[in-house]
Amino acid sequence: MSLSDEEVAFVRELFSGLGDVSTRRMFGGIGIYHDGTIFALMRSDGVLLLKGAGDFASVLEAEGCERWTYTRKDGSASAMPYWPLPDAALDDPEVACDWARRSLAHL
Repeated sequence: MSLSDEEVAFVRELFSGLGDVSTRRMFGGIGIYHDGTIFALMRSDGVLLLKGAGDFASVLEAEGCERWTYTRKDGSASAMPYWPLPDAALDDPEVACDWARRSLAHL
């Protein structure tokens, strides 16, 4: 399953307040970049994830966000440095851009 053009447009609009935002399709989803730095992903199932590095990972966890993990072919779990964007940010571009700026500040 891959993302629709409408889903990609939603992401670009949600983060348009950042300025230079670009996307690149990968693995059925997209990488989301600001000035060439990846700060978020949208998985093929439509879940939007922020990159959490350093202290920012703790902030996301305190917000109730759970780190993205997946199961490898060999059955082992692998954790990625991405957490779901808080729900309130999905409906408010200003809040989404605030979270994105916080993510970018820790990359």
